[in-house]
Amino acid sequence: MSADAVLSRLDRVRRVGDDRWVAACPSHADKSPSLSIRELEDGRVLVHDFGGCSVEQVLSAIGMELADLYPKRPNTDRAPRERKPWSDRQLLEIIDRETNVIFVAACDVTLAGRRLSDVDMSRLRKARERVTAVMGALA
Repeated sequence: MSADAVLSRLDRVRRVGDDRWVAACPSHADKSPSLSIRELEDGRVLVHDFGGCSVEQVLSAIGMELADLYPKRPNTDRAPRERKPWSDRQLLEIIDRETNVIFVAACDVTLAGRRLSDVDMSRLRKARERVTAVMGALA
């Protein structure tokens, strides 16, 4: 909302500078204009009564609310940003740990000529699942 919407509801409005006005305060019997109105570059409107009335009292007297002093925001009906379950660093740490498990198992099979136990095979499957999950998180 611009200052014009506020100014149009006030009496004895007088311009005192660029984007600055004084007017009679609508919430008390004002003998001389004590209400200061200023519009900022970003569209916000500042209201101050040197007679002591609060901004809420002034706005209530002219049928407005505090939100009316701020420019309307563009429509923000967009989907909320998806939050990653892990940070990039955590993903790299998982890959590092799981590739070490795979490397040790490969060394046991290749260099020592051993068969992997059921426990070792289960752990290798878990490592593969975790690496796949990380790759999915990166997609």
